[in-house]
Amino acid sequence: MLLNVEKHTSFILGLDAHKNLEYHMTEHLRLNGMYWGTTCLMLMDAMPSEQIDSICKRVLACQQPNGGFGGSVGHDAHLLNTLSAIQILVNFDRLDLLDIPKTTQYVLSLKQPDGSFSGDEWGEVDTRFVYCAVSALDLMGELHKIDSTDTIEFLVQCQNYDGGFGSCPGAESHAAQIFCCVGALCILDALHLIDNHQLGWWLAERQLPNGGLNGRPEKLEDVCYSWWVLSSLDMIGKVHWIDKDKLVSFILSSQDTDGGIADRPGDLPDVFHTLFGVAGLSLLGYPNLERVNSTYCMPASVIQRHKSKVPL
Repeated sequence: MLLNVEKHTSFILGLDAHKNLEYHMTEHLRLNGMYWGTTCLMLMDAMPSEQIDSICKRVLACQQPNGGFGGSVGHDAHLLNTLSAIQILVNFDRLDLLDIPKTTQYVLSLKQPDGSFSGDEWGEVDTRFVYCAVSALDLMGELHKIDSTDTIEFLVQCQNYDGGFGSCPGAESHAAQIFCCVGALCILDALHLIDNHQLGWWLAERQLPNGGLNGRPEKLEDVCYSWWVLSSLDMIGKVHWIDKDKLVSFILSSQDTDGGIADRPGDLPDVFHTLFGVAGLSLLGYPNLERVNSTYCMPASVIQRHKSKVPL
């Protein structure tokens, strides 16, 4: 079975055409969905250049007066959406459209005394938001605006005895939280503080007999963990600890005949799993895909180009 790039491209480009109940119920995910879809298209070398201007316009329409971005026009600002907006603009080499000082101030305003970051003004703290803040500041060339010492200390406190990381100190290890912590520590040049062997073991244990990966023990396999697990393994140099051929087979078997990739074979596809399935295949060296950067989940060529303009 091969990756059906043509059908996946049509699936992603057609998502905005169906204004059904599901479309309106997921309005809060609109900006994230634009990041998932456009990044996936770029990894497949299928992004229509004539749509870039209109996409950037829609992204900027989601910015709020405080400098952050909401999930859609008129929605409250949140770090999750703010990072997606920045990633889209960087992918398209349009970061010059962003009011960087204003967005930087928004991100900095969410830093907590213990080094963590809240997701928005309402105060929820989670390692996801630490990653979003660090990655956003880094992509904007503004990482020097924070004292990272306490942020690094907070992330290290989130590592558990089993090698994994949770959403906060003492929380259960979870593959997606591991990506956030490892990615943030990578950007902050602090990967040396991680017990790579213990973490690599925990991540490699996520592979099930059918080749798929789960997010924590005793859970079902899910295509999205082809990204969360693999990217972390890549950052610590241990992708070879899993069976690549079996994982490729699992991802490809989760493709829908009409386009898109589902969480597992037989389920309905969505743009979230389509991106992370394709990104996982890219990390595994699947042919004819753009190489993805495992720290930023953006095309490696984009990060290389951006680094030449904005020191990361």
